[in-house]
Amino acid sequence: MKIFFNTILTFLLSFSLSAQTLDINILRDIHTHRNQGLDPTFKTLSKATYPISAAVPIGIFGIGLIKRNKDLQRQGLAAGAGLVVSLGTSYILKKVIDRPRPAEKYPFIHPYIIETDSSFPSGHTTAAFSTATSLSLMARKWYVIVPAYLWAGTVAYSRLYLGVHYPSDVLAGALIGAGSAWASYKVNRWLQKKRKY
Repeated sequence: MKIFFNTILTFLLSFSLSAQTLDINILRDIHTHRNQGLDPTFKTLSKATYPISAAVPIGIFGIGLIKRNKDLQRQGLAAGAGLVVSLGTSYILKKVIDRPRPAEKYPFIHPYIIETDSSFPSGHTTAAFSTATSLSLMARKWYVIVPAYLWAGTVAYSRLYLGVHYPSDVLAGALIGAGSAWASYKVNRWLQKKRKY
């Protein structure tokens, strides 16, 4: 039995080390081979993430108020709830895991912007994927879904490009954001059905 547990522990440790190596290798390839002329563009894209993410649910809710459309109002509230839950989850994980930023551990990473909070997960990616998922679930049209996820994916890439996150930070942020928006959407639908009965 002891041999079994030692084997499992060895496997988990070696898997963790190889995943960490893959994580930094991907980041190094993206960050060190970047076109530095695009640094200001990616910085602006990153900085605009939170205002855009907040504007979407507020805008949907506002249009619902103007048109007196209760369904749009509920969708705006659901999108806002998904964003709040995803960012709250991200914030708690940052505090609990407290992963240092890549530049703190690897001297070959020279971030274009300095961020002092913890690295895992990426809050910008969380917000972007929450917003993209909410829009996609609401509209369900390719001309909304494709640009929404293209924007969210570009935000995620910008975090690697600028050298402030590991790929695993970005992946976790995308999952948290999309998952929170989806759960919020489902709860909203469930509440609507419950009100009809």
